[in-house]
Amino acid sequence: MTCTARMTALVVSMLSVGTPPGSVARAADGWPQFLGPTADGVAVGEGIVRSWSEKRNVVWKTPIHDRGWSSPVVEGDRVWLTTATRDGRSLYVIGVDRASGAVVHDLKLFDVESPRKIHILNSYASPTSILEEGRVYVHFGSYGTACLDTRTARVLWTRRDLPCHHWRGPGSSLVLFGDLLIAHYDGFDHQYVVAFDKKTGKTVWKTDRSNDFGGSDNGDHKKAFSTPTIIEVAGKPQLISPGSRAAMSYDPYTGRELWTVEFRSFSSTARPLFGHGLVYINTGFPRAEIIAVRPDGEGDVSKTHIEWTARRGIGSKPSGVLVKDLIYVVTDKGGVASCLDAKTGKQVWSHRLGGGQHSSSVLYADGAVYFFSHDGPAHVIRAGREFELLHTNELDDGFMASPAVAGKSIFLRTRSHLYRVERALSPACLAGLVTSRQEAVRHPDWPRALLSLRCVLLRGG
Repeated sequence: MTCTARMTALVVSMLSVGTPPGSVARAADGWPQFLGPTADGVAVGEGIVRSWSEKRNVVWKTPIHDRGWSSPVVEGDRVWLTTATRDGRSLYVIGVDRASGAVVHDLKLFDVESPRKIHILNSYASPTSILEEGRVYVHFGSYGTACLDTRTARVLWTRRDLPCHHWRGPGSSLVLFGDLLIAHYDGFDHQYVVAFDKKTGKTVWKTDRSNDFGGSDNGDHKKAFSTPTIIEVAGKPQLISPGSRAAMSYDPYTGRELWTVEFRSFSSTARPLFGHGLVYINTGFPRAEIIAVRPDGEGDVSKTHIEWTARRGIGSKPSGVLVKDLIYVVTDKGGVASCLDAKTGKQVWSHRLGGGQHSSSVLYADGAVYFFSHDGPAHVIRAGREFELLHTNELDDGFMASPAVAGKSIFLRTRSHLYRVERALSPACLAGLVTSRQEAVRHPDWPRALLSLRCVLLRGG
């Protein structure tokens, strides 16, 4: 692609920030939920940045107060995320201007009188919000769920009456299905799935888990952090919903259980993947496995529908990513990345990345796979059957949240800041921009695009 073409694509990308809701371009220009538009960590588009540092390819950097591991979600001209005080007594939602990084909304949603203790690696704001046209749905587990108007940040409805002792703290994110907003409540005392009417917040259905915990009174053995995903099998939707020691498939319209697969692990965290006619389920702790399940069964399919099981190099927390015939995963400790054959479960390669622990989900974008660590390094490799490291990137702080991609930008939440990183323009491209400025300024969103471009040039180096 020529420099002028790259410049034109970047300007179009920036101008599309203000594209009216419902336009075709929005498919590659937003990241509305945990793991993106298709809920699998796969980004759409080309020219997505692969290398960055504090002095290079940073469009803006915005401090985020307090502590939260929820991932950013992006739609239109806003980036949304949540945060909470370290003691869990105050829970907030934050809206950031996508072009400039300025905080537009910073709203305390809930006060919590007596929050329960959480795990040291968790936060009181870990579930990721979900977006649709004009609405952002924000979730803090049993501490509260809210629906806000994305333009004004006005609260439209809240729910705080759903019981659950989350034990290690909440972590499951929300799912939208038609007019339903679906949430997991997998704790020590209660384990169930609930669907709200997204317009009013009222309960449409609630289904208790059918898990058999074998009489265990260990809270960890009943706890789960996973986010469900929607798939389609034989023309009908299924809600694939991992819990502790089992994963269930439900009819998302009614909450009726369709099938279940049991396993020994607990505290499942990763989001399921779907491809090649198989559901890929990460079983959690203490030693994670990936089981590939055929989703066409009924009842208990534990002995009949597991196609393969992978046990080597599987992380318990980070969600993996499926790209064509390959699944990419990373271990929590030591940062060992592995590539699995999605049809057989056999390990294709394994390589130690380092960088300490990993909690962030794996990202695929434009031919590359991204891994983000607690201690700071973010490794980018070329997708394929042979390991090839492309870049090792460093910022001032490490990652607990997962990334978001919109347009050609990656939105990265570290422990302390939110970044927008994007490939910088060269001087030659800037010259091309100047020659086409006369036509570009006719666009009503040109001032915002120019501000974003200025930030790229100044911070990109």
